[in-house]
Amino acid sequence: MQQVKTPIAGVAGFGSPTTTWGILLAISLCHMINDVMQSMLSAIYPLLRNEFDLSYAQIGVMTFAFQLTASLLQPLIGIATDRRPQPRSLPLGMGSTFCGVLLLAFATHYQMLLVGAMMIGIGSAVFHPESSRVARLASGGRFGTAQSLFQLGGNFGQSLGPLLAAFIVVPLGRPAVAWFAVAAALGAAMLWHVGAWAEDRRKASAARPDTTLRLPRPVVMRAILVLTILVFTKNIYTASMSSYFTFFTIEKFDLGTQASQIMLFLFLLGMAGGVMLGGIIGDRVGPLTVIWVSILGVLPFTLALPHVGLQATGALAVVIGLILASAFPAIVVFAQELVPGRTGTIAGIFFGFSFGMGGIAAAALGLLADRVGIQTVFQLCSVLPVLGLLTILLPRRAQMAQ
Repeated sequence: MQQVKTPIAGVAGFGSPTTTWGILLAISLCHMINDVMQSMLSAIYPLLRNEFDLSYAQIGVMTFAFQLTASLLQPLIGIATDRRPQPRSLPLGMGSTFCGVLLLAFATHYQMLLVGAMMIGIGSAVFHPESSRVARLASGGRFGTAQSLFQLGGNFGQSLGPLLAAFIVVPLGRPAVAWFAVAAALGAAMLWHVGAWAEDRRKASAARPDTTLRLPRPVVMRAILVLTILVFTKNIYTASMSSYFTFFTIEKFDLGTQASQIMLFLFLLGMAGGVMLGGIIGDRVGPLTVIWVSILGVLPFTLALPHVGLQATGALAVVIGLILASAFPAIVVFAQELVPGRTGTIAGIFFGFSFGMGGIAAAALGLLADRVGIQTVFQLCSVLPVLGLLTILLPRRAQMAQ
């Protein structure tokens, strides 16, 4: 295959010539709102378990319902919007999240909880592909930094969810979840303006992005498969922490619900820091280096987590979140370079499909926890980062620039 020598940054004619920080901050803030809702769902699991007498398996199915909905829709939405971008659809996704939050607040039986989780998943499916495109459109060529800032909002939102649940929902009761819908409504209003900006910028761009593959198709497909596996293993571990870390700390250290949610907050706070560092460093040293350090570098800490005391568990939760999350913006940018012009498809695969597979893993981990105990589950998950060795199969950046 003839290789195109145009560097990746040179195909940004479809994007902005300078970084549009206002749009990046707005889309990051909306990502925060979107992911507050998602992490709030997992943070109130102990409350829902007590109120509805749920098993670990039922909790896993709730995570599965949320993530599978997003998994099925995100790649399809990404492919469709690559062909015809739809930035004005962004507030509709947040509207679905708004309805899902209200269902969680006022559900009277388990099936309503499942529908609420699925509607939040639909909102996420609509939001991620198009907002990832907007972030790249506003990046001005700083793709890693833009992706990190976009992701920072999401990870910060994930870290806020448990705290808001601990200090608002737990004291006031489940109906207090309805207050989160106010944030969703504000996010929808903000996304209306973001979508209008992106639509105007898209129409004003005369050039279309270069979609020529810079490597042979089999090499590209193998690399995308490897990246998907890396994100999948990362998401399995993240799902184990997001869905069951509170129960792990309650069982092992006899913590209360609020204290266990603070422990989860530490992990998610570490992820928020890691995702910002990953993109900024990736713009300097290349995303492949960040992927190597992140995926394999976290292994000693995950192996130690199930075997240490309370204070060390809190410290390791921060370190693991920091290192593990730094890989994600680097993986997304690396994949976008492999398949130029397919921003929505890449977002659909890595935000949608891989997260959905993480949801399936969460359901399986719940079934396993009911049989062998939550601490055994965490010991098994601690070895997952060893699959980071698959990074050796990825093409080098010099090959991609040829």
